[in-house]
Amino acid sequence: MAKDNILLITTDQQRFDTLNAWGNQSIFTPHLNYMAAMGISYKNCYASCPICVPSRTTIMTGRQGYESGVISNETHETFMRACTEERSTLPAVLTDAGYQTCAKGKMHFEPARAHYGFEHMKLPLDYMREYDKKQVLAHPKAHGVGECEVEPVISTVEVKDSITSWIAEEAIDFLETRDTTRPFFLWTSFTKPHPPFDPCRDFWELYDNIPMPDAVTGDWSRTVEETPQGFLAGAYENTNLYLLGKAQRAASKRAYYACITQVDYALGRIFGCLRENDLFKNTWVIFTADHGEMLGDHHMSQKNLFFEGSAHVPLLIMPPQGRSLPYNISVEAPADLVDIYPTILAMAGLSSPVSVSGKNLLEPVPMDRMFFGNCLNKNFCVMEEKVKLVYSAVGDHVLLFDLNTDPMEQHNLAEDPAWQERKAKLWKLLLEHTAQYTPEALGENGQFITYEAPHFPGDVPGRWFGFHYHDYSVDTFH
Repeated sequence: MAKDNILLITTDQQRFDTLNAWGNQSIFTPHLNYMAAMGISYKNCYASCPICVPSRTTIMTGRQGYESGVISNETHETFMRACTEERSTLPAVLTDAGYQTCAKGKMHFEPARAHYGFEHMKLPLDYMREYDKKQVLAHPKAHGVGECEVEPVISTVEVKDSITSWIAEEAIDFLETRDTTRPFFLWTSFTKPHPPFDPCRDFWELYDNIPMPDAVTGDWSRTVEETPQGFLAGAYENTNLYLLGKAQRAASKRAYYACITQVDYALGRIFGCLRENDLFKNTWVIFTADHGEMLGDHHMSQKNLFFEGSAHVPLLIMPPQGRSLPYNISVEAPADLVDIYPTILAMAGLSSPVSVSGKNLLEPVPMDRMFFGNCLNKNFCVMEEKVKLVYSAVGDHVLLFDLNTDPMEQHNLAEDPAWQERKAKLWKLLLEHTAQYTPEALGENGQFITYEAPHFPGDVPGRWFGFHYHDYSVDTFH
C-alpha cells in the first residue's frame, strides 16, 4: 500500500488566539478555517521552550529542550549533529523510509546550511540572494525595522516579491516537480508573523476600520511598574512595546494580524496546488507555530515566557480527504510541540527509532497530562489540569493561574489561602523535574538560582540586557 504524503506548515511567533475559526472575529484566516473544518483542532498545544531554535529542534528530534539541553537559540548544534549521525531526526527517519524530504523556508539552524537529514532545503538566505540581484525591482526590508522590534511598518516590496510569497512559491515548485514515485515530507516554514511586523500594503489595508482586541492585563499587571519585573526583562531588552500607548499597540496588533493573513492567503495557493495535483486525497497537512507573541498582554512582548500569549500555539491536523476520517473535531486534551515527531512518524506508518516523551496525537491523549517548561534556565512552568504555575528566576517571581476559569491569566492565585496546597504541590513537582533534567538551574539548597530583576524603565534607559536571545545571527535574514 502506498504511503501517505505529509505536509508540515509552520509559522514563526503566531499565538494560539489568531484563528478566526477559533473565535477571533478581528482576523481573517480563511484557509486555517478550512483546515479546522476539514480536520482536528488541538486547542491546548504548548511549547515547552517558547523560542525559535528549541521549538524547531523539538519538532526535528522529538526531544524537549530540557531533555536535550537545547533551551536557548545558541545550544542546538552538537545535539542536532548527534541526532543526524544516529539518523533519528524527523527528516532522516523519513528519508531512510523512502520519503522525498524537503524543507522550504525558515529553519534557523546552525550551521545555516546544515540539512540535518533533509534531502533538499531552500532558506530565506536564498530569497535574499535572489533579490540582491534585482534590487531595482524589489528591495526587501529597506524600511530598516529590525528582527525584534514590534512597531508597525509597511513592506517595501509588493506581495509577489515578499518572503511569504517566495516561500509559498518554493513549496508549490516542490509539489509540482517532486519525484512522484516516492511519498513526500515537505516542511513549509514561514518566517512571519515574526517581527518586523511589515505586511504588504494590500494586507494592511484589509484591516481598515476593524477594531483590534485590547491587550490583556490582570490584578497582578495593572501597570508596567506593578508587574513583576523579571517577566518584563525580555520586553525591556528587545522592544519598545511597553512604552506604547493604546492606539500604538492597536496598530502593532493590526500589522501582526495582517502578516498572519498574508501567510493564510499564501496557504490558499499551496492548497490550490494540492487540489490541482490530486494530492488532498493522500496527504496529511499539519499546521502549527514554534511559539507565540505576548503582543502587549501584561505589558509584555516577544516570547520566552510561559504565559498564554507566548507558549500557547495553534495546532491543526487535516487528514487525507480520500478516506473516511474524523473532521471538524476539537480536542481539549493537552498537546505539545514534542508530539509532532511521533505523530508524523505514525502518519508514515513508522515508529520512533529513539525514546521520546511525545504522544501520537492520532490516538487519545489523557486529559491529566502534565506540562513542564524551561526556557533559558530562567523561566519555568508546570501545569496540571489547566492549573498553571509560572516562575521567573529573574526577580524570583511565582504566579499561579486557573485557566479553567481564567483563560488569559488575569487573576494571580499565588497568595490566595485557598490555593496554597495546590501551589505547594506544583512547586514541588517543578523542583523535582528541574533537578532531574536541568539541575544546573538549582543551587546547593535545591532551590532555583535567582537573578536580580530589572527596574522600570530598566538599568539602562529603555533597555535591560540580562537575556541575550536576539535572532540576528541566524534568523530570517543576515
